Amino acid sequence: QEQLVESGGGLVQPGGSLTLSCLASGFVDNTYVMRWYRQAPGKLRQFIASITSDGKTLYLDFIQGRFTISRDNAKNTAYLQMNTLAEEDTAIYYCNARRVWGRGTQVTVSS
Repeated sequence: QEQLVESGGGLVQPGGSLTLSCLASGFVDNTYVMRWYRQAPGKLRQFIASITSDGKTLYLDFIQGRFTISRDNAKNTAYLQMNTLAEEDTAIYYCNARRVWGRGTQVTVSS
């Protein structure tokens, strides 16, 4: 069964950094595109970034160089490095591959 499990969320102060991980399992190959989304309270789920199996990346404009997506195909894991975090980055962060979604990891930015 295909599954995605996010980890790495937590509480961080404004200006801080976090790295999220998304571990994939059960996929027959690793040709899938991995995507990160987030959903803040009361808001729609929002696309952040994606990465193909050969490393091509795409970001939403608002990221403005603060976030970096990467993946390690040998470990079946995608990452989202987040720097200069602000309170408006507070959300549940989800990863997605094909039709599979993880359960999300909470990121809270607060002083």
